[in-house]
Amino acid sequence: QMNSQTTNTIHVLCFSTSTLLSEKVTQMMDWTSKRSVIKMNGDKFRRFVKAPPRNYSVFIMFTALQPQRQCGVCRQADEEFQVLANSWRYSSAFTNKIFFASVDFDEGSDVFQMLNMNSAPTFLHFPHKGKPRRADTYELQVRGFSAEQLARWVADRTDVQIRVIRPPNYAGPLLLGFLLAVIGGLAYLRRNNLEFLFNKNVWAFSALCFTLIMTSGQMWNHIRGPPYAHKNPSSGQVSYIHGSSQAQFVAETHIVLLFNGAITLGIILLCEAATSDVDIGKRKIMCIAGICLVMLFFSWLLSIFRAKYHGYPYSFLIS
Repeated sequence: QMNSQTTNTIHVLCFSTSTLLSEKVTQMMDWTSKRSVIKMNGDKFRRFVKAPPRNYSVFIMFTALQPQRQCGVCRQADEEFQVLANSWRYSSAFTNKIFFASVDFDEGSDVFQMLNMNSAPTFLHFPHKGKPRRADTYELQVRGFSAEQLARWVADRTDVQIRVIRPPNYAGPLLLGFLLAVIGGLAYLRRNNLEFLFNKNVWAFSALCFTLIMTSGQMWNHIRGPPYAHKNPSSGQVSYIHGSSQAQFVAETHIVLLFNGAITLGIILLCEAATSDVDIGKRKIMCIAGICLVMLFFSWLLSIFRAKYHGYPYSFLIS
């Protein structure tokens, strides 16, 4: 009789667990049908993510989107996360095995405290079995937050391949068409005098601008899609220089571009001071200005290098 009661109890528990799991999955699917990224607060997070039973994985973006938080990076990351979630929702391979959700600091500060989280945005993966591991925390500062990079991370953690489909963006083609129209119009207006096309200074300046843009890291930004800067939501401190040699911010590339441009200008002034035919007084001014530009901005550039490559022993003027 005791064995029969035990068996009945086990059946009841299994039925109860199965029913609860079915209700949770149905609710998650219902929310996903309305919006690709499920908005969660503390109660929803504890019930649908932390509490068992759960046979689905959840990818959550912890963010701070309220205007008073002034987190521009959060808005950019949210746009990419929405692209990824929409790509999954409308994919032919869509299943109820993974879901995407977000927790805003102002709506779920208790969740931030529970997870000892003090920065946003942060992406975490909660697997269907066991606790999150180190690899379940997305390396935002290293990989950036583009939808394509996030999709690779999802594939690494769940073996689910998501083909990112972005909404059409006509800004690029329109801008290119406008630029070509301007160039064509100028060439037509000056069709009787096209000597500027053979001007060495024009081509030298164009080549110099292209070189400065490439050496500052703009291509890396285009590929990785890093944030412009990082703001700590708890302290409010904004970082424009990434502390690691494996990553960078967009603002950092702008700073490096400015410094490289200033150094280049200083070298040009020194060359002009040595070869120009102007009077000696102007040549002295050009020489002094060139030396100051090279020394000051090269010192700042070297200080940035030291900040990113810890242990680098050399410095110049500014340590």
